[in-house]
Amino acid sequence: MSSTNHSSVSVFLLLGLSRQPQQQQLLFLLFLIMYLATVLGNLLIILAISTDSRLHTPMYFFLSNLSFVDLCFSSTTVPKVLANHILGSQEISFSGCLTQMYFLSVFAYMDNFLLAVMAYDRFVAICHPLHYTKKMTHQLCALLVVESWLAVNLNALLHTLLMARLSFCGDNIIPHFFCDATPLLKLSCSDTHLNELMINTEGAVTMVTPFVCILISYIHITCAVLRVSSPRGGWKAFSTCGSHLAVVCLFYGTIIAVYFNPSTAHSPEKDTVATVLYTVVTPMLNPFIYSLRNRDLKW
Repeated sequence: MSSTNHSSVSVFLLLGLSRQPQQQQLLFLLFLIMYLATVLGNLLIILAISTDSRLHTPMYFFLSNLSFVDLCFSSTTVPKVLANHILGSQEISFSGCLTQMYFLSVFAYMDNFLLAVMAYDRFVAICHPLHYTKKMTHQLCALLVVESWLAVNLNALLHTLLMARLSFCGDNIIPHFFCDATPLLKLSCSDTHLNELMINTEGAVTMVTPFVCILISYIHITCAVLRVSSPRGGWKAFSTCGSHLAVVCLFYGTIIAVYFNPSTAHSPEKDTVATVLYTVVTPMLNPFIYSLRNRDLKW
């Protein structure tokens, strides 16, 4: 992509997390440890599920896909942060910035879709246990994942192409450690109304729809559990959702903190902390949440 065709700005500067040298050293070490834990944890989940025939079930099929997405999600941002620190550079090219934004969007939305699909799997397992194997076939599971990948790629492509048409002719400093759509729009000297409209309509619908599906699934699951005559049996059924619920709360809690708070509540420091939580910490914690609450995946 030629920057001269789209922008007079050829590079952006990522401010990162801190300008203090001592803090930068500590943050580099912290990010490195978290990234290694993310890679190791998610690879172990994928390896365990792929090699153990007992885990070749819909729930673990979706979990292995979630681990792959979390691994890619973290790899989209953290290696660039580590490389910039080692090289002593804050630069990212215009095309590199758009590429990073594209893949961030793909993996963030794919996380969202997979959590919705996993909620539907738990809904069928608890509310229609006798028909579970008949409904959750391998073909349906594969179709749900493929359709999710198609939807998130089309969504990311739309927003990236809309961003690529903008001009950036002034400030090139991004107050983040990665390229996100919101700070990029603030730097543009073009008309961004179409971009903002698509983010607030198509983008919001794509993010909110899976969340609504998760809520509906858990409303039905809760009703089904409450109808169980034995409290112990009801709790046992609901406990199978514990790991998924924990991941859902962690993922959506940090997303809401970043994107759905009133503008008066925003500050660079708070936004940075919340962004680190959902781009770095959440992908690292997911394998531990699932393994600690699941006897089949205990390490």
